[in-house]
Amino acid sequence: MARRLRTPWIPYVFISPFFALYALFMLYPLVSSMWTSFRFQRTLQTSVFAGLFNYRILLEDEQFWQALFNTFYYTCGVLLVQLPVALGMALVVNASFLRGRNFFRLCFFSPTLVAGVFVAIIFRQLYNPDFGLVNRVLGLEAAWLENKYLIMPSIILTSVWQSAGFNMLYFLAGLQGIRRELYEAAQVDGASRWQGFVHVTLPGLRPITIFVVVIAVINSLQLFDVPFVLLEGEGPGGHGRTIVMYLYQKFETSELGLACATGWSLAMLIFLVTLAQLRLLRAFREEEA
Repeated sequence: MARRLRTPWIPYVFISPFFALYALFMLYPLVSSMWTSFRFQRTLQTSVFAGLFNYRILLEDEQFWQALFNTFYYTCGVLLVQLPVALGMALVVNASFLRGRNFFRLCFFSPTLVAGVFVAIIFRQLYNPDFGLVNRVLGLEAAWLENKYLIMPSIILTSVWQSAGFNMLYFLAGLQGIRRELYEAAQVDGASRWQGFVHVTLPGLRPITIFVVVIAVINSLQLFDVPFVLLEGEGPGGHGRTIVMYLYQKFETSELGLACATGWSLAMLIFLVTLAQLRLLRAFREEEA
């Protein structure tokens, strides 16, 4: 009888390490950072409750708004450049007439295997105004990482080179999931290749597109390593500063309360932007009968 009563607890004993570690390394830091965001704290020993003071400081800080603008600039650039490039690469490697498709898939995907720090180091040399390959190919003498108008485009192009191949895989999976019968029916109706792409391919890729757009925006809002290494900081005049970089700077200056407030503001921003995207893309619409 006693054994029968103890048996239902055995599964909970086996899964308890996961919940213990999750509470220790996830829940506790989250609750602690939220509590710290409402306090004026510069060291672990000195802490004073300040209410919404840190959030008010954020709203009054020009550097925070500049970081917010730069982050959204980068996000829009990624959506406008990276996703069409990724879709184009997926269409190429999915073409039946292309020989060596697996080789091209590997070439397009391989940049995603390189860490962002190494990508930034490589592109820092490519953007060098004296001997950089970019200026040599384009025949320019542009200071890509010093001109305030070229800093963000440089970061966007670097990220596109690194991440487009990853999104290509999603689009490729979506393309292979579209039934060939739909293209054959479109051809019978006299549709051209472009019309088939617009009326068959794009609607068929809608679920994948929603997923890729949402993930790309979330990753873009958390940008840090590439611009930090590429510019060796925030760039001239802070034109390469992102929100996460702003958060890092607050930790460097021991403004712990302000840093935590920045982190929770970013989390709320990601939630609201993601929700707005899903609404605009009608991800929650009910399937018509």
